[in-house]
Amino acid sequence: MNRLKENRATSFAFVAFVYILATLVGVLVYRANHFDWWLSLLVADVAATVVTFIFSLLCKNASVYDPYWSVQPPVILVAFAAGEKLSVFGVLLITVVSFWAIRLTANWAYTFGNLMHQDWRYTMLREKTGAFYPVINFVGIHMVPTLVVYGCILPGVYAIRVGLSANVGSVLLLCLSLGAALMQGVADIQMHQFRRKRDTAFIRRGLWRYSRHPNYLGEILMWWGVGLSVVVAAPHAWYLAAGALANTVLFLAVSIPMAEKRQSRKVGFDAYKKQTRMLLPIKK
Repeated sequence: MNRLKENRATSFAFVAFVYILATLVGVLVYRANHFDWWLSLLVADVAATVVTFIFSLLCKNASVYDPYWSVQPPVILVAFAAGEKLSVFGVLLITVVSFWAIRLTANWAYTFGNLMHQDWRYTMLREKTGAFYPVINFVGIHMVPTLVVYGCILPGVYAIRVGLSANVGSVLLLCLSLGAALMQGVADIQMHQFRRKRDTAFIRRGLWRYSRHPNYLGEILMWWGVGLSVVVAAPHAWYLAAGALANTVLFLAVSIPMAEKRQSRKVGFDAYKKQTRMLLPIKK
């Protein structure tokens, strides 16, 4: 098994197989139940995540789940758009989300070595939680992100299902999402360049000069743009912004603190922290 995991091409093929199977299971589960569309989608999404989780156990690598964050949203939107007469708003939503997804998935593929490598955060959690790691793995690493991204994409699905029309505010907010995805792309490229050189302890070039986490800032803004673009077109559906809020909480309460704690081990972190804002480059 390890010999197969060490091969990059084989690892890619394995992950691709897992996601094709997870998608098929999700579609079958969605069609098999008769709940309201949003609940049927939730059940199908959970089922697809369980498939991914099972294969991550077989592979002994939780990073099998990593692409799920960016693969799930466009698959769901396209599935709901199939056979529908899309409004201009629906087309714009699919376009923006697909751009974000392709870019983020491409970044994952670029950094993906093989299935012998696991995200440092998962390894840290395994070492810290010991016998409780299987539960943390299923709930924290797999299910919580799935539920968060489900909440983020729900406004887009709603807009497509009801044939919602955009207004000026909706278009401007989708432009915010597009800009956020572009910002993430620039931040990732700058980080890759920094990692090749490693001439300083902390990256202070480009967007990283103004924010310690411009990639996370882009992710937060991306989903606020999508969620609010639907809410301003359908104010009665204000609750659809809950996904963007949950996404923000996830980054502020989990992702950023974990990254900061790891960075804090480096000499000079306190000075770096004082000189560079966490997210928004706004002076105190």
